Amino acid sequence: MSMNPQTLFILIVAFTILPVIVSMIMETLRKPPETPQSLYWNSTIPIAYTTIDGIRIRYIKTGQGPNLVLLHTLRTELDIFQKVIPDLAQNFTVYALDYPGHGFSDIPKTDYRPELFIHVVERFLDHMNINEATVAGISIGGAISLVIAAKHNPRVKKVVSINPYDYGKGLGIRRGNFVAALLFTLAKIPVLGDTVMRFRNPMIEGLVMRGGVAAAEALPQKFLEQLFAEGLRKGHYSAFLNLIRNAHHWEDARQVYSQINIPVLVVYGDRDWSRADERQRTVKAIPGAKVETVANGGHFLSLDQPESVVTLIKEFALA
Repeated sequence: MSMNPQTLFILIVAFTILPVIVSMIMETLRKPPETPQSLYWNSTIPIAYTTIDGIRIRYIKTGQGPNLVLLHTLRTELDIFQKVIPDLAQNFTVYALDYPGHGFSDIPKTDYRPELFIHVVERFLDHMNINEATVAGISIGGAISLVIAAKHNPRVKKVVSINPYDYGKGLGIRRGNFVAALLFTLAKIPVLGDTVMRFRNPMIEGLVMRGGVAAAEALPQKFLEQLFAEGLRKGHYSAFLNLIRNAHHWEDARQVYSQINIPVLVVYGDRDWSRADERQRTVKAIPGAKVETVANGGHFLSLDQPESVVTLIKEFALA
């Protein structure tokens, strides 16, 4: 039985608009999570907040010794360092913070370009009066630490850049697995990307995160649960979409690496999303950089191979 053009048009419009409307209703009805009053992985480390340029930033400080600042990946939070902070705190005064739009820091309505994150981290160093620091970051944290070093920030003494995210037009995460490739490809498309992101669920997000580790058991279940929960905060999904749509700017970070004049250690997991030529290009761009490769390590190396991360940071920072 044939369908007349008018009916066909109505059906097409209905099936196009309906998912958008349903996703918007779902987003409106989502219940924001309660802000954790303590770290689920170590209740003895106090959670603190500071305000930088009107943005409330969650952070922790623990341990004693030389200053060490830890910078997390995109879409995660300071808790990605849960397996390494207790050991590092035996030798360092450890700081870790949530970027704007991440973890339980504020979600400002702004463009989530690299400049925002670099500025907030530098202001955090100033605000906390952190000097002679080793800055160790993973993914965009690794790129942020290198850019800050290239700016000759006087508060930074050494950098450990772990799986720096400066390749693949900022969408190297699509190399993690099929689910990540599909989700982050769709996210770039206006309207469709917003709709897909509003339909998010813990199973899908868990599969995306699985693409960042060499072994699934490296991902703590409570970490995944908290990641999903904080993603339910009002404005989070739109901020994350903005970050994705500005992700190509992270590749520009390499342009300033040649200006770095402090000691740098670049660490790669052998199963990181970056390719061999991309790694060589990054290391070559940094004057005098040392490089280490960790076996059986993915992009989220502090979860995959925490003991190796601790050892490499200690040996380099304390030398």
